[in-house]
Amino acid sequence: MPKHMHRDVENLQRSVLTMAGIVEEAIYSAIRALQERDAEAAQQVIDSDHEIDRLENRVQEECLRVLALHAPVAIDLRQITTVLLITTDLERMGDLAVGIAERAIILSRQPMKGAPPRLAHMTERALNMVRKALDAFVHSDAAAARAVIRMDDEVDHDNAAILDAVTAQMKRMPDWVDAGMALFAAVRHVERIADHATNIAEDVVYMVEGQMVRHQPEQPREIRKAALPQAV
Repeated sequence: MPKHMHRDVENLQRSVLTMAGIVEEAIYSAIRALQERDAEAAQQVIDSDHEIDRLENRVQEECLRVLALHAPVAIDLRQITTVLLITTDLERMGDLAVGIAERAIILSRQPMKGAPPRLAHMTERALNMVRKALDAFVHSDAAAARAVIRMDDEVDHDNAAILDAVTAQMKRMPDWVDAGMALFAAVRHVERIADHATNIAEDVVYMVEGQMVRHQPEQPREIRKAALPQAV
């Protein structure tokens, strides 16, 4: 890779990590607002979403500049393409954080104690996937990316368990239905954050190996997970 292009790619990586840090903080803040029924903190998450959108635009414009300036090929081209894909996933995670914050405002008005404790663990699992997927990207580590894909099952299990508990609570207490539906949406948003982390991991596999494992209708994600090498 030419020296100038290497510098530009490193700058792109730093910008992605900066954007990821802001998205992670937005998700944490939204979940905290949900747990503490803090409408003001939730509104701050909603109001700050424009910064994530601005970063997405800036990074993608820089990607296009690098593509036009250096005309990269092979893995260099895949690296820049992967940055474009990652920023899209990060921006959507930011939108999901806004969705969680909006549900937090609804829940702040409802007669409930707070979110299930397991939701905090589920959120940590999802964000751990995001961090590990980005580490795999920075280190061009396809094996680590594949490990992230396998981790998505754990978040799916958390999602199912929490939704079962919320459903049972709504059956016991019909006046809890509005709160339960808002909580349903928040939990599903966390599950979608993990899905976006999986997308990033799949893109890293493509970047390193040139193998497209994303959006293959003949192999649903569950089948692809089962086919992946298991960690020793």
